[in-house]
Amino acid sequence: MDRLYFQVPFNDKDIAKRSGARFDGDTKCWYAPDEQVANLLRKSFKEVENPAPITELPGEDREFGGNGLFVDLVPSSCWFTNVRYCIEDDDWARLSKGVRARAGQECEVCKGTVDAESGIFLEAHERWHFDEESGTQVLKRIICLCTACHRTTHYGLAQINGEADQVRAHFMAVNDCDEAELDRHVAHAFDTWQERNSRDWALDLSIITNAGITLRRRVAKDDRRNIAHAETQATRAVEASETLTIKEISLDDMDDLFRGF
Repeated sequence: MDRLYFQVPFNDKDIAKRSGARFDGDTKCWYAPDEQVANLLRKSFKEVENPAPITELPGEDREFGGNGLFVDLVPSSCWFTNVRYCIEDDDWARLSKGVRARAGQECEVCKGTVDAESGIFLEAHERWHFDEESGTQVLKRIICLCTACHRTTHYGLAQINGEADQVRAHFMAVNDCDEAELDRHVAHAFDTWQERNSRDWALDLSIITNAGITLRRRVAKDDRRNIAHAETQATRAVEASETLTIKEISLDDMDDLFRGF
């Protein structure tokens, strides 16, 4: 029989494994090798119709923001309600894989590649345009970044994690600049962030829906700040627990955490 793929949340992977599911490293999806396993998986998980990677996002501006490295801060009212929050996990996996594939499996900024021993991977990062006139946060591009560039982009989060020295060094190396220029850049980024924090923003994910991806959550402009507050409080509670610290969460998952830092 053809492979039947299933949407299996990370925390439920052991359940899927015990049921006989196998993991496809290419599609990043779990699948049933036979009908008996498929019947077991159907009791707990949703079938995935198309696990193929998504490489084309109609309307995307692949040049938006260029391929430079810069601190990219999202207003606090927009934290958490990003692409990953709004689409199914399997669609995010397909999208991330497609972004890596179309970039030739290298960082679009520094041209770095995966180095698992050094903790360097390739990750999808959203780039946004903030339309001041309409008050809309518009997704313009999803770029492939290595862990080092992605961490530098989320400069404030790196500070929280005690990684400021590493990201500063990486920024200066990639941009061939000195500390004074870096400090001016960071100050400007945070000034812009503060200005954008003063208002609420509507969310435009047209390039996602144009690709045929269905939004599992449609977030109203007036709800985003409340969601950000609630999720931030929940994240802080998790951070304070004995079983998980913020440093143990993968950087790719950090797109759901403290987006503006």
